[in-house]
Amino acid sequence: MTSVHPPPAPGRELSNPPTDGISNLRFSNHSDHLLVSSWDKTVRLYDASANSLRGEFMHGGPVLDCCFHDDSSGFSASADNTVRRIVFSHGKEDILGRHDAPVRCIEYSYAAGQVITGSWDKTLKCWDPRGASGQERTLVGTYPQPERVYSLSLVGNRLVVATAGRHVNVYDLRNMSQPEQRRESSLKYQTRCVRCYPNGTGYALSSVEGRVAMEFFDLSEASQAKKYAFKCHRKSEAGRDIVYPVNAIAFHPVYGTFATGGCDGFVNVWDGNNKKRLYQYSKYPTSIAALSFSRDGRLLAVASSYTFEEGDKPHEPDAIFVRSVNEIEVKPKPKVYPNPPA
Repeated sequence: MTSVHPPPAPGRELSNPPTDGISNLRFSNHSDHLLVSSWDKTVRLYDASANSLRGEFMHGGPVLDCCFHDDSSGFSASADNTVRRIVFSHGKEDILGRHDAPVRCIEYSYAAGQVITGSWDKTLKCWDPRGASGQERTLVGTYPQPERVYSLSLVGNRLVVATAGRHVNVYDLRNMSQPEQRRESSLKYQTRCVRCYPNGTGYALSSVEGRVAMEFFDLSEASQAKKYAFKCHRKSEAGRDIVYPVNAIAFHPVYGTFATGGCDGFVNVWDGNNKKRLYQYSKYPTSIAALSFSRDGRLLAVASSYTFEEGDKPHEPDAIFVRSVNEIEVKPKPKVYPNPPA
């Protein structure tokens, strides 16, 4: 009889989690520090390896996104319309500037040395955090978008902006006067998340209707022929398909494979090049709100946090799990070719 291995634990649960929905979490590019934004109006800084809360910063409203600047500071996007800089070591923060509506997304571009924010006011703004404090001195530019901004992603000098109405704008950060490409999502339903491929050739985009599209920047016929979409995060029950939003996409920094997290509580790992699912982790207590791999790809942070897709109802507590990633879960499997005839 074969021994039955128990399913791997969901990972180590971090103590002192946020007390309301987790909007995003991100690993630092320099350490195993993890930055977490929440609807409880806080940004929290954890040392994921030591399972310790290193800092907590209160905002004037729910915090919808956060990102690192370096290991000692970061930025946040809040529903009180503010963009803030947070200095962890001094426990202080200042306001970089404001939008006219909640700020949904924030990214820091190492290439441009700028903070990029996307808001429900249908604009994108670029900020220079080195400018003296005061909005006039830090704001580099404001760029109107076709609709409310839902998700942003950067790779090198490329910026991808996904908005309501299924619009996707692709910019070159060195020339923001107009998008390099104006696109429409190839998925029929609302966009939840967009993430650029680490190799810079395209992006993955997920929707509320259990699908992910794999897209390419190069507009040549050969490159566009490679694009495809696939169904995921759905199940059949009594002959009916139950379909879940795909809230999160995270690329593995070493192998270029990627994880998706859905409202079904599952995290799946995919090999996009070979169009295969590599792994499915055992189910988490509730919806997966966000995912992030550490800089070396050895840790995966999972936000198990109900995203109110079914309205207000009793739900599991918000939690952050940090799991050790086994190579077998994320490494593409080599293609097996049949032996040539002798």
